[in-house]
Amino acid sequence: MVVNRDGPILVEGPVEVVADDGTTTRSDRFVVAICTCRRSRTYPWCDTSHRRRKVAGPDPRGRQPPESEEESGP
Repeated sequence: MVVNRDGPILVEGPVEVVADDGTTTRSDRFVVAICTCRRSRTYPWCDTSHRRRKVAGPDPRGRQPPESEEESGP
């Protein structure tokens, strides 16, 4: 098992997870990423929802940071 500070727990599979309500979910993959932030749409499996694009601060040379894809509108 590998615990990432800002990410999921990586466990060698196959893995069976029992939820609070008693339901069991199984993955037969050789390595499984278990969500620890509870943002995942595929909980208990990690879908990388813990990753957030951070807007960079102003450039020390006075330049504006580029807009991220999430911020640029249609």
